[in-house]
Amino acid sequence: MRVTEKGQVTIPKHIRVAAGVAPGSEVAFSLEGSRIVFTPLSTGAKGDRRAKLRAAAAKVRSSLSPEFRQLGATEIMEFLRGDSTPVNRRQR
Repeated sequence: MRVTEKGQVTIPKHIRVAAGVAPGSEVAFSLEGSRIVFTPLSTGAKGDRRAKLRAAAAKVRSSLSPEFRQLGATEIMEFLRGDSTPVNRRQR
């Protein structure tokens, strides 16, 4: 295996598969003596998308008024569709 002029190498497929590394994965490199150690930090794009979605949902939820923060996803969707309002739903 050769290192390119940019310092890049290709990780062999059997090693990527065994380590659970996919496109979009984050990895870290460290030096232990004269050895370079490769450590996966995340396992690919799916995990990254889920983490980004959770972060976005938390950001949106924190920006909502207090009455909406207590609602679940179904109640919020009903409100957005015009099926009910959070106030009416709580008074039932």
